Amino acid sequence: MEHGADSFSQHLNTKFQIYVDSSEPVELELVEVAVRASEPNEPAGMERFSTFFYGASNAFLPQQTYEVSHPEMGQMLIFLVAIGQDQKGYRYEAVFNRFKDD
Repeated sequence: MEHGADSFSQHLNTKFQIYVDSSEPVELELVEVAVRASEPNEPAGMERFSTFFYGASNAFLPQQTYEVSHPEMGQMLIFLVAIGQDQKGYRYEAVFNRFKDD
């Protein structure tokens, strides 16, 4: 099951478990969902959006695809990219380009 921007928006400020090689999953908090308008030259029916997460500063996740779990959204694969670090920890982005479900 694929999730769209609305699905993620309903779960802002909730925790997602990111499974890594270590025994304990890394916890990220969804802090923003940004929807991008479609351009005229792009295929119709596409949804483009980014999700932004914060994670602790003691658990850096390198850029790659991760198995992610959320109590209500279930299991999914997400390609995460670290985009910065501040006093709150590491900030990550996942970009989605998908055909909308009818």
